[in-house]
Amino acid sequence: MEPVKKIHGRVQALDRADVDTDQIIPKQYLKRIERTGFGEFLFSDWRKEGLELDPSRPILVTGRNFGCGSSREHAVWALQDFGYQAVVAPSFADIFYGNCTKTGLLPVRLPEEEVRALMQADEATVDLERQVVGFDGREVPFDISAETRERLLNGLDDIALTLQHGEDIDRFEEQRVPAGSSTTSLG
Repeated sequence: MEPVKKIHGRVQALDRADVDTDQIIPKQYLKRIERTGFGEFLFSDWRKEGLELDPSRPILVTGRNFGCGSSREHAVWALQDFGYQAVVAPSFADIFYGNCTKTGLLPVRLPEEEVRALMQADEATVDLERQVVGFDGREVPFDISAETRERLLNGLDDIALTLQHGEDIDRFEEQRVPAGSSTTSLG
């Protein structure tokens, strides 16, 4: 996973609340075994109805409860594959939020009135290091857990986090008794 520090670019507004993962990536497109190739199917039902998306806009701004519904990771993969690097909303479904942070898509919670203002902006900067979203000459702070912030800043997915403890794991494996072995107590 690539480190996430600062994302600058044009804003893509999706003024919809309660966007579920089946709308983000419909189930008929979940047959791939790779994490790539989902972007072309992002919001496919809505795009057939006229929703226009621009893959050159790295910041998606949307309504409350984004990513609700099933826990499919494919929704995050589709957003990233399409080109989004950050999603800004008043709230996210918990599992979706976690899936974002584990793959390097930056989810940012802002108050609803700030999200509405950001939807009107052409460009923005999402600065994870300083924990602010800048647009139209102002900066709006956002909260993110220290652990999640460090993971994203350092580009650490679950495997990379585990590998940070490689020496401890090796030591444990060397000291453990293999399954099926008998041990005697000395004491």
